[in-house]
Amino acid sequence: MGDTEEPRWLDADEQQTFMAFGYMLVQLPAAFDAFLQRTAGISLFEYQIIAALSVAPDRTVRLSRLAEFTAGSLSRLSNAVTRLEERGWMRRTPDPVDGRYTLGVLTDAGWGKVLAASPGHLGEVRRLVLDPLTKAQQQQLHRISDRIMHAVEPDKPPINERVRDLPHLRGRPTHAEPQCVEEPVESHLEEEVR
Repeated sequence: MGDTEEPRWLDADEQQTFMAFGYMLVQLPAAFDAFLQRTAGISLFEYQIIAALSVAPDRTVRLSRLAEFTAGSLSRLSNAVTRLEERGWMRRTPDPVDGRYTLGVLTDAGWGKVLAASPGHLGEVRRLVLDPLTKAQQQQLHRISDRIMHAVEPDKPPINERVRDLPHLRGRPTHAEPQCVEEPVESHLEEEVR
């Protein structure tokens, strides 16, 4: 933007929308984190790491890919992996294909932790995100999320495409997930979120 251009100020509706969205962006992860800490003794970030490993082939992923998937820096991921290793839930090993990389491997104890923590976490996902919305609103949220993430990461495919090739927990196929259709979100607004 040049020095003479006027900023594109938010109108009242845009400001209210962004404030509500921003508040949710802070509060929702905090609610998931508090729940997991209370019920499973694990942080949301640590859970995301072991859950990602649990759906990967051989429960193994390069740490650089894991950092990308969890949206964490390599430093943050390394600190979390150290804590997970100390608990016996995962281990690190050199990548046999390219020794410059390190692999994260979910241990059997880590798999057990995922199985123990997942039902409660998924219950919270339903309670806080899915149950308050109709099916139509859930689909709208999916499309809106993909559209915003495309603006954030224009050179990357939607997250569902990034993980489509990974098998789900104990054989639940990813190909059954709904596909994002490139249509204007406005044409699908059937109900307002209250």
